[in-house]
Amino acid sequence: MERTHSSLREEEARKNNTSGSKPGGWPSFPFIIATVAGITLASSGIWANLIVYLIQEFNIKSISATQISNVVNGTTNLVPFVAAIIADCFFGSFTLVLVSSCVSLLGTIVFALTASIKSLRPKQCINNGSNLCEAASMMQYGVLYVGIALAAIGFGGTRFTTAALGANQFHDNTHHQNIFFNWFFFTWYVVSVAGFTGVVYIQDNVSWGVGFWICVVSNMIGVMVFLMGYRYYLPQTPQGSAFVDLARVPVASIRKWKSQLSSSTHDYYNGAHHHDATLPPVSAIPAKRFRFFNRAALVTEGDSIEKSWRLCSVQQVEDFKKVIGILPLLTSSIFLAIPIGMESNLSLLQALVMEAHLGPHFKFPAGSLGVILLISTSIFLSLLDRVLWPFYQKLTGKTPTPLQRIGVGHVFNILGMVVSAIVESKRLKMFHDANKSMSILWLFPQLVLVGVGEAFHFPGQVAFYYQQLPQALSSTSTAMISLIIGIAFYLITALTHEIRRSTHWLPDNIDYGRVDNVYWMLVLFSGINFVYYLICATFYKYSKI
Repeated sequence: MERTHSSLREEEARKNNTSGSKPGGWPSFPFIIATVAGITLASSGIWANLIVYLIQEFNIKSISATQISNVVNGTTNLVPFVAAIIADCFFGSFTLVLVSSCVSLLGTIVFALTASIKSLRPKQCINNGSNLCEAASMMQYGVLYVGIALAAIGFGGTRFTTAALGANQFHDNTHHQNIFFNWFFFTWYVVSVAGFTGVVYIQDNVSWGVGFWICVVSNMIGVMVFLMGYRYYLPQTPQGSAFVDLARVPVASIRKWKSQLSSSTHDYYNGAHHHDATLPPVSAIPAKRFRFFNRAALVTEGDSIEKSWRLCSVQQVEDFKKVIGILPLLTSSIFLAIPIGMESNLSLLQALVMEAHLGPHFKFPAGSLGVILLISTSIFLSLLDRVLWPFYQKLTGKTPTPLQRIGVGHVFNILGMVVSAIVESKRLKMFHDANKSMSILWLFPQLVLVGVGEAFHFPGQVAFYYQQLPQALSSTSTAMISLIIGIAFYLITALTHEIRRSTHWLPDNIDYGRVDNVYWMLVLFSGINFVYYLICATFYKYSKI
């Protein structure tokens, strides 16, 4: 019977496809993944070498360049959350991805122009960062920041909204959603590797202009492929402002805080059963957790459907509880992202002062250092999907939960910070005792450990938020990880400023600082956060999927 049901669904899908409708499912997959690939190559080619570009071409000092990069990363990762809200409430994922990808195309064009037209950059100095370097003019800074803003908004608007669009194609199958998320991130990481290596190498060894124009072409191809797949996409109907519905729950609960809760289903309002101004009996009762908010759905004297800020449905109450329930885990994820973001910035600054020659003819570009993290994450994602998870399922009879995967990611992240601190201590000792530069290869192990950790916690977090948040927030749920990263980078900016203000650990020349102490601080920070995460995960109760 199951096979017959499956064949009927396939036959129906074929009929829909021939009639010109948008069936969703796997036929849409190649177009969405190809779009992800095109946009990701463009974004990685722009952001991977941004710090180096600011230092070498705009004569900005190293720590200031990392602070700019932090703000850019924060903005790039906050925009997807705003875009997801707009997609869920008003326009749908398709429109947001299309508009955002066009905005990112404009941003990449501006970057290419700054690299191609000499008048849009200050004159280069012999020793980058010296006091003799000429600062950029207001006009040059203006063009640069316009390009950064357009690229940040555009790339941010496409990143996780595309993930939501892809997951929505499998709205009734969480197994296929998990497979899609794995392939989404696998594509993201693999293509980012190409950006961090090929595009960065061209920028460093051919010209910045050629590298940025490659990003323009890649972005343009992504937009074209996305439009070609339009007929295959399952349309998403915006469900209005879900956040307004959520906001009504605490307001209605506070307005009726004196009311006594009831155990009878007849005393609660279920919006699905109401089509007029009367309040007939309902068939559901709110869950016992966060009981205070159950008052929002409690029918009391003077309540009516028109008074939506006084009476909410049981479903709205339960949706609000889902959001409240994940907040502790959300804060833990922010604290997880802070060490990762700081490590990526600091390792790049370390690479700039380390021996980067690998053999007599090849110099490893500092901007390509992140490729080690990307490669390790990509390889381990494949191993997880094809080897480790099937083995785990065969051994235990269960599939690991998203929270278990996130927990393992915490452990690898802590190990990465420990190795980072040890390596930097050794590097400083070599520099001060023997005036020698350590090979850039010593940075690889810490990046591999952080990359393996990302293979566990990154897809795990996206799957967790997508499956646990209300369906009306599908785009927003996939952008939660982006919100987390965005907040983390702004906190990194503040933390870096505080470290520079109160210590001598982060001077412009890190050879005379104590970056190793910064890493040890992150080890302590990550350890405390891991304990906090374990407590939150232990008490969290999964919603029914």
